Amino acid sequence: MKNSFKSLSFPELKAKREELNRKYMEFRFQMVIGHVDNPLQKRVMRRQIARLNTLIRQHEITAQIQASVVEAK
Repeated sequence: MKNSFKSLSFPELKAKREELNRKYMEFRFQMVIGHVDNPLQKRVMRRQIARLNTLIRQHEITAQIQASVVEAK
C-alpha cells in the first residue's frame, strides 16, 4: 500500500486525498458512536493521508522548479 500512490498523477492524488479525508471523518464519527471493528484503521488512514500530502507537495515543488528553469532560459 505504501508505494501504490506513486504511480498516480497529480489530479488523481488530490482526488484520492479528498476521498481519504472524507472516509477518515466518517471513521472518526463512527468511533465516537462506538461502531468500529478495527480501531487501528484510524492510524492507517491518517498515515495514508500523510503519504498523499507528501507526494502532492513533491509534485508542487517539481512544478515550481521546472517553471523557474524555464523562466531562467
